[in-house]
Amino acid sequence: MLLRCPFQVAAALLAIVLCHAADAATDPAVADRPAATPIRASKIVLVGDSTTAVQGGWGPAFCAEHVTSFAACLNLARGGRSTYNYRAEGSWDLVEAEMRTPGYVRTWVLIQFGHNDQPGKPGRSTDLAHEFPENLRRYVAQVRAAGAEPVLLTPLTRRQFTNGELIDDLAPWADAVRRVATELNVPLVDLHARSRMLVQAMGPVAAMRMAQLPAAPEQVVAALAGTTVGAAPTPGAPAAAQNNALTEPMGQAKRAFDYTHLGDEGAQTFATLVADELARAVPSMRPLLLP
Repeated sequence: MLLRCPFQVAAALLAIVLCHAADAATDPAVADRPAATPIRASKIVLVGDSTTAVQGGWGPAFCAEHVTSFAACLNLARGGRSTYNYRAEGSWDLVEAEMRTPGYVRTWVLIQFGHNDQPGKPGRSTDLAHEFPENLRRYVAQVRAAGAEPVLLTPLTRRQFTNGELIDDLAPWADAVRRVATELNVPLVDLHARSRMLVQAMGPVAAMRMAQLPAAPEQVVAALAGTTVGAAPTPGAPAAAQNNALTEPMGQAKRAFDYTHLGDEGAQTFATLVADELARAVPSMRPLLLP
């Protein structure tokens, strides 16, 4: 029967509502709901350079694949940043604000620098003996003052080889991070040591898979002989390792082949490594981490 009167329409709608209400009232799953358990959420903030940042670093894979839904994971790393210019440009101010955001029971701040603190990078380089470790100490002090918990990471290795041996150009900066972690009793993820072991075991050719784009044929040929080279080695000249410490750009990494930044496979590989080391270094984070 067609309902022509507005009152008939209203009465029909009311009957439907009352019917659903009756169903809900008799549904034990609705009527006997237990009291909700308040969520106890935590936060993980990533701080660092392009080897942690989006499009080029391990951070996106870490947040997406290795952190449970009970932890917010925020990647505030940026390409081309050192312990100096990350603060000078105001990026650290954003970290300060995130550390003080209410509602989280615990907040951890993971800090990884070193690549852009090396010499020869105008506006970025820091003094290894004094400024670099002092900058790290200041970051740690401010994380603790904000009620958060610092974790220091040694810098991710580059994947450059000479005669089959991995070049360790970041060793002094990794050592400095280790000393500060020991001095201030800060948990340490020794990403440099773990990534060096892994890349050395891969060798120069297999390690090329970690990059954002495939290597050029001449680069593969050189790597087969044990030495990584730039994009256009001189024909007939002895192979010389590309110096990525000087060629890494300021700002967002562009998708290209190099021996520093990470593609999808590299990001996942090293994110897994970070999650594994983090579970060892900070046992209280284990329930929030996925292998």
